[in-house]
Amino acid sequence: MKLYIAEKPSLGRAIADALPKPHKKQDGFIETGDGSVVSWCIGHLLEQAEPEDYDPKFKKWQYQHLPIVPPQWQFKAKPKTKKQLSVLKKLIKSADVIVHAGDPDREGQLLVDEVLQFVGLTMQQKQQAQRLLVSDLNTQAVKRALAAMQPNKAFVPLSISALARARADWLYGMNLTRAFTLTGQKAGYRGVLSVGRVQTPVLGLVVRRDKEISEFVSKPFYEVFAHLATDSNEKLIAKWQPSESCEPYMDDEKRVLLKALAENVASRVTGQQGEVSKLEQKPKKQNVPLPYNLSALQIDANKLYGMSAKQVLDICQSLYEKHKLITYPRSDNRYLPSEHYQQRNKVVAAIATNKGCEKDKLDGADLSLRSMCWNDKKVGAHHAIIPTEKQLKAAQLGYQELQIYSLVSRQYIAQFYPPYSYLETTAHIIIAGGLFTAKAKQVNVMGFKELFTKQDQAKDTQSSFLPPLVEGQKLECNEAQVQEKHTQPPLHYTDATLLSAMTGISRYVQDKEIKKILKETDGLGTEATRAGIIELLFKRGFLQRSGKQIKASEVGHSMVNMLPESLTLPDRTALWESYLAKIADKECTYQAFMDPLMIQLNEFIEAAKVIQNVNFKGLATPPTAKRRFKKRGKKATNTVN
Repeated sequence: MKLYIAEKPSLGRAIADALPKPHKKQDGFIETGDGSVVSWCIGHLLEQAEPEDYDPKFKKWQYQHLPIVPPQWQFKAKPKTKKQLSVLKKLIKSADVIVHAGDPDREGQLLVDEVLQFVGLTMQQKQQAQRLLVSDLNTQAVKRALAAMQPNKAFVPLSISALARARADWLYGMNLTRAFTLTGQKAGYRGVLSVGRVQTPVLGLVVRRDKEISEFVSKPFYEVFAHLATDSNEKLIAKWQPSESCEPYMDDEKRVLLKALAENVASRVTGQQGEVSKLEQKPKKQNVPLPYNLSALQIDANKLYGMSAKQVLDICQSLYEKHKLITYPRSDNRYLPSEHYQQRNKVVAAIATNKGCEKDKLDGADLSLRSMCWNDKKVGAHHAIIPTEKQLKAAQLGYQELQIYSLVSRQYIAQFYPPYSYLETTAHIIIAGGLFTAKAKQVNVMGFKELFTKQDQAKDTQSSFLPPLVEGQKLECNEAQVQEKHTQPPLHYTDATLLSAMTGISRYVQDKEIKKILKETDGLGTEATRAGIIELLFKRGFLQRSGKQIKASEVGHSMVNMLPESLTLPDRTALWESYLAKIADKECTYQAFMDPLMIQLNEFIEAAKVIQNVNFKGLATPPTAKRRFKKRGKKATNTVN
């Protein structure tokens, strides 16, 4: 008997639909016409054992017990899904061939592998186990995936990588949460101070941004604009470009801070004759944006519709599982397999039927074009999020579902539009020895930007013009104006900008070597976890919303101020992702990752013991933190990520 084990019931049903009929539905599985059986997990059926499961003395939080390091790691069944685990146990024991059908990512690989490990496979079952990678729940797509199964043993490094992450998160979360909660107690705080290798650096980003804003002092700076005219009285405006001799009066961003200097320049050039010293014309092009991964979709949906990261993920899951209108949503990839290009006509037809894009925009698509998104070399276990071939028979989508589906559709249709191209002209003008420049842009081809509404079109799509100019031409400077502007503080984070910070985390790292490594990784957290991490910080009372703005609470600020700085910076956790990726690629071993981690863990625990912190004195405990603290059980200590 061939047993398919899916990650969720929805995927299990989709697999069964692609297998021969008749089907016989049983309690927790489906028998198919060819004698196969399709069953499923319900998310994680197993969870890592709690500290008190290893030794009852750990139920009481004490410094002397730390660090808690399991002598032999244990899983235990989740109470709510014990019944389904029992179903799988029986099926696995009688299966000749097992097909692993977890979601196509690191977590999905571990989720089913841990069940197989928990139940125990025979050597023959291990050797014959297969891996099914499904990213589209429609029947034809599942059939294509069934025809392209791979040996599950080829994914062992990916599973080890996921296991290393889970254990490292447990060690950091369980131990450091206990250590710093006890430290907070010494200052009179009664809540749990949850520490995680991703959540704490994310909180650190927000706290540092809040502090930067509160301490910001606006400073004036000055720009000079020359109003020029040709012999035929055609007008143009050119901006002064300060020379190196002005550097003592400029800030790091080359802005002039001395008003007298700007006024002197304006006075000197007014009424003077200028000369066009150089004309530059450069053809420029903006390539079609790649199809979405989850973070890019969440960022755009927040900017356009104000949706939170979690809202977008939940809607995507509905479009994927319930409606089967988009491919696997928890993807970190923005490329597509070459074979998907052959399905473009059916996908575009589905978009038209499902009202995912306006008719005129669809008519403007040239399906003979092929953008750079179709690239097998850049596709991993999963690919970009795109619409599927499924056509709805009637309007079945809610308002927000249609908004997200339309975004995914637009990004896909863009692949069949040409790039946006324009001609940029820069005139260099010398007036009284000073350099001024004037720029103009002439749009040649709107290209993919035709797909965007006037509201969200980039401002730079509009053409701007200069009068006809030639090098050596004389111009009259009739007037020069000094404009006083003021430096602006950074903006508070929103869902979009916080997600952007998490995905481009190298921008917030000072160390050049670490920055270089981080540019090659996925950033802080993963596509599947980022929305959950942000929501977790809200639930724990560390973050709060003010309209679209995300700010740290008093507890969040005190938490970051108490912790060793390195725990609140992104360097370590993003480097973890780099090492975990190397484990998946067989470039690093599990032990090489865990050994230095244990050294660091001990150092942090020792630091927690000696911290004398008064920031929490008299600080109110968030209601959620109070509840977790009172339970002192799973919810108080489950600090993964």
